Amino acid sequence: MSAPLVLASASPRRKDLLAQIGIYPDIIDPADIDETEKAGELPRLYAARMAREKAEAVLPQHSDAYILAADTVVAQGRRILPKAEDARTAKMCLEIMSGRSHKVLTSLSLITPSKQQITKTVVTSVAFKRLSVSEMNRYVESGEWDGKAGGYGIQGSAEAFVRQIKGSYSAVVGLPLFETRNLLVGTGYIHD
Repeated sequence: MSAPLVLASASPRRKDLLAQIGIYPDIIDPADIDETEKAGELPRLYAARMAREKAEAVLPQHSDAYILAADTVVAQGRRILPKAEDARTAKMCLEIMSGRSHKVLTSLSLITPSKQQITKTVVTSVAFKRLSVSEMNRYVESGEWDGKAGGYGIQGSAEAFVRQIKGSYSAVVGLPLFETRNLLVGTGYIHD
């Protein structure tokens, strides 16, 4: 039997995504880390650092396990859009993305029982249609943005804003399933 799998995330979306491919973490242990960006830190480096640090934060409690952590960042150019904690921030994010393409970067980091750490980042391009003020207001009133990177969740009503997506849909939701499964197979957690 394989060592246990720890998901270092409180995200119900990540747990649901894993279930879609038949993976059920033995333990859910959300990492509590400082998620402050470093001055001048680029989105890709920030996402990878957050995923690594989340995995490392729970390692002391689960030294014999596979630890999987992830972080999703929405970026407009070099600018990291915030995780929306209030309606004003959510609307600001929508205004920035309206009629433009943005990148969603999801990094995943896996620590194996032998302490090997592998981090991968998947970048997906998402193009939003031009949003009317009423569309933005309705979305903000829905509350779907709460706690989401860039102020939206593609798996909800914001999917109607998406003109085009190039890359991994599941990565935009919060976990790139193709890469996650390959990582778990490659490190011996899943035996094909």
